[in-house]
Amino acid sequence: MLAPAKVNLFLHVDRVKPNGRHDLDSLVVFAGAEAADRLEARRASELSLSLKGPFASLELSSPENLVLRAISACEAKGLTIPPLSLTLHKSIPVAAGLGGGSADAGAMLRTLIQMGTLTAPVALTIARGLGGDVPVSLRSATSYMRGEGERLEPANALPALPAILVNPGVPCPTGAVFNAYDKAGGGDGFRLTDMPDFDTVESISAFLSGETRNDLEAAAINLVPTIGAVLERLHALPGNRLARMSGSGASCFALFSSLREAKAAEKALQASQPHWWVRATLLNGHAQT
Repeated sequence: MLAPAKVNLFLHVDRVKPNGRHDLDSLVVFAGAEAADRLEARRASELSLSLKGPFASLELSSPENLVLRAISACEAKGLTIPPLSLTLHKSIPVAAGLGGGSADAGAMLRTLIQMGTLTAPVALTIARGLGGDVPVSLRSATSYMRGEGERLEPANALPALPAILVNPGVPCPTGAVFNAYDKAGGGDGFRLTDMPDFDTVESISAFLSGETRNDLEAAAINLVPTIGAVLERLHALPGNRLARMSGSGASCFALFSSLREAKAAEKALQASQPHWWVRATLLNGHAQT
């Protein structure tokens, strides 16, 4: 089961609420297999989780792993989960603003739906209790994410978007970014975005550039200046239509008119920045397999 990276094409953030959270307005799309974790599950005599891949680490196998938390949340609701041998192939950078852990949890819940253990409505209820990005990652399809992340709405038809995803390998703590945003008085002018239909990368890129933004970008750059350097490199790439930070950072993306241009940009960045994680992919073009 693929667990694709999540990308916020835009992210508008309201003022902090009394509960310490924020209402959001975001258009979320998902990457293809080039930028995805993969979860394998088979029946076993007891539950186990092993991790493989470039971003596998011992600490990720703890009970706090969202794959295991998803199973625990099911059992807490009185559901019987058969013992499973799970293998999680970690190809998405950890704590990178690409929703890797949430994607893994979504893949686990979709696996249980396929097995007949969960119904989709129950899976969505469980996802809402696991974190703000887990409901949209359970759906793993282009969506407007609103409320505190729990309210999902279908998005207008969008074309597949050739893109590169870039993570410079530096930490960017989500809590610190939101705190900096709040201290700066963030949230003025918050409103829900009304988007028309688009049929080309050029038209949606122009709209996103002129009418939307990532409200957390400035706060994140102040905390982690490397993000600004990444965006400068993306803006300078030939064929770039839009460059922006995703989520609360540190990952960024750039849109291109063709996958050929995106792959050329991937090659150029990998040559000049070999320590960065860079992937060319089609956003809004993956299949869940």
